[in-house]
Amino acid sequence: MRLATYNVEWFDALFDDAGNLIADGSWSARHDVTKAMQTEALGIVFTALDADVVMVIEAPDTNRQRSTVRALESFAEAFELRARKAVMGFSNETQQEIALLYDPDLVSARHDPIGWAPVPGAPQSTAAPRFDGTFRIDLDIDATEDRVVFSKPPLEIEMTVRATGEVIRLIGAHLKSKAPHGATNRDEVMRLSIANRRKQLAQAIWLRHRVAEHLDAGDPLIVMGDLNDGPGLDEYENLFGRSSVEIILGTADLVLYDPHASRALQRRIGPQPTSARFYIPKEERFLQALLDYVMVSPDLKPKARRWRIWHPFDDPACWKTPELREALLTASDHFPISLDIDL
Repeated sequence: MRLATYNVEWFDALFDDAGNLIADGSWSARHDVTKAMQTEALGIVFTALDADVVMVIEAPDTNRQRSTVRALESFAEAFELRARKAVMGFSNETQQEIALLYDPDLVSARHDPIGWAPVPGAPQSTAAPRFDGTFRIDLDIDATEDRVVFSKPPLEIEMTVRATGEVIRLIGAHLKSKAPHGATNRDEVMRLSIANRRKQLAQAIWLRHRVAEHLDAGDPLIVMGDLNDGPGLDEYENLFGRSSVEIILGTADLVLYDPHASRALQRRIGPQPTSARFYIPKEERFLQALLDYVMVSPDLKPKARRWRIWHPFDDPACWKTPELREALLTASDHFPISLDIDL
């Protein structure tokens, strides 16, 4: 079975309110890319990926007029994808939802959030709150409680493999970006960057609490998505000791595994795997980074056969297929990551 995660930059802009694709010559939300160009490129990428399950990061928006599920199923129908059914969790206000596309012939999937909801006057549970709630933590050891919320609540899925009845827990995540938006001088950049990293690490701790609960219960678990972080990605990491990726992976016996993250952690200097490519206008160059992950629980690691970053330049098959190579560059600023696993 093939599972994948894919951050599609501004997927929402390619649909009207009825969930129909807008494949015309108007500009998409991607620089110098029309909606027709991005739509066609995404069709090529999703078709080549041929995944049974895809965690879509930055999925189309859900609000009173728009539906994530309707848009994704319309997209799947247009390109005759096997992963043609969609499910999403808690909606957010960023126009970038987290949703799952899956092949209903092979698996069933349902949104299954767990965690406690606070009751006024009742003592706080030691378990992690539900992802649409509030996480209380002292982030800077100042004896003052910080209250953290997810701008994009992670998607919790209970997935059942039809052929075997095996139940797998999936968590799709898109942690907050550390970019200091709104800063006008160096001091503001530093202040916002530190504040954003503190919040991101708190979200990682919250997510790790949920991971630990699943691992303690013996649940097969896969955490996938865009963590907007990686070991050594910026200078503010040293202030807090660890990246959010390291926090989510965990330590001791209850460790998740992703070979790309493992390689990056072991080798801070030298060639690194990358899953995203951004243009930096001021420097007139591209920045590449490892931001996307597929992490598996210890019981699933022996069943994993291959992790693959569909990078247009680093993956030989993608590089040697010009249509796919150009589609990957046109479709998004992130590249899909797939995991082939025996389930």
